[in-house]
Amino acid sequence: MDLTQKARRFATAAHESCKQKRKFTGEPYIVHPTAVVALLQQADPTPEMIAAAWLHDTVEDTSVTLADIRREFGPTVERYVEMLTDVQTRSYGGERLHRKNANLQHSALACPEAQTIKLCDLIDNSKNITDYEPSFARQYLVEMSRLLCVLQQGDAGLLAIARSQCDAAVALINRRSGDDSWFNALWQQYEEHFRRLCR
Repeated sequence: MDLTQKARRFATAAHESCKQKRKFTGEPYIVHPTAVVALLQQADPTPEMIAAAWLHDTVEDTSVTLADIRREFGPTVERYVEMLTDVQTRSYGGERLHRKNANLQHSALACPEAQTIKLCDLIDNSKNITDYEPSFARQYLVEMSRLLCVLQQGDAGLLAIARSQCDAAVALINRRSGDDSWFNALWQQYEEHFRRLCR
């Protein structure tokens, strides 16, 4: 079994073991890594990048550890997965602003390969975001836009797709609500907190 097939099977089993589902749709969680891997094909990925794309949420969302990833898939895949794993998740508690700004700093330091996978993650997570809870969509899109500012080393084509998709979703919310002030107001909240975080 090659590296990528092994990663697909490993990720499927890990997400199934904790009965993880996609937020809003209730689909089996593995549909998300599957979509991320499909998007990644546009960037001529290495087998290690494809493996990391399959595995990118396993450490964050399941009982899998980075040591497990290294043992099963080697140090390169482990390094990519570490760069794709939030340093602070909901399980840490605390306000979302703090968690997302800490994770923004972590993503900014990721290598080009990991940033490319992160772009695929953002594209898939945001594709139907405006169809669901409006307040969450607004928050997510501001967070996504801020991430796109630090993912400059990722694949240029995927970065352009992510930017276009984010901009289109923001414009749709503006049309539906008749209000375009929310984006700058939320952005400023994140920026003010980020400045405090960096002091």
